[in-house]
Amino acid sequence: MGRRWRDGRGELLVSGGGGEPSVRVPLEIAASYRARTKGLLGRDFIDGAILLSPANSVHTFRMRMAIDVAYLDRHLRVIAVRTMRPGRLGMPRLRARHVVEAGAGVMGEWGVREGARVEVLVSEG
Repeated sequence: MGRRWRDGRGELLVSGGGGEPSVRVPLEIAASYRARTKGLLGRDFIDGAILLSPANSVHTFRMRMAIDVAYLDRHLRVIAVRTMRPGRLGMPRLRARHVVEAGAGVMGEWGVREGARVEVLVSEG
């Protein structure tokens, strides 16, 4: 069930559990080595989130802001969520295949938590 995406844009769909509505978040997709390496470096904010794939760890060296990091397994289930300040090195997650990054504090508002399931909807064109 390996997923492969191309650099581009889309939406992150966070499934609402227990009768809660789903949340749609603007998403940048960084699938190439160059796009993953750049990630959020040099930015002061991000509107939505960025998906790094494949990835199982991140760092915040040379970043200007704190971020929330969600580690996803190959089925796009969240296996961990961490908030990282600038200048930190995240521990690799062995089961992680993808990483989603967003501004600090927003993932909780979206319902992204351990055990949650997400979908990646790719924009055409």
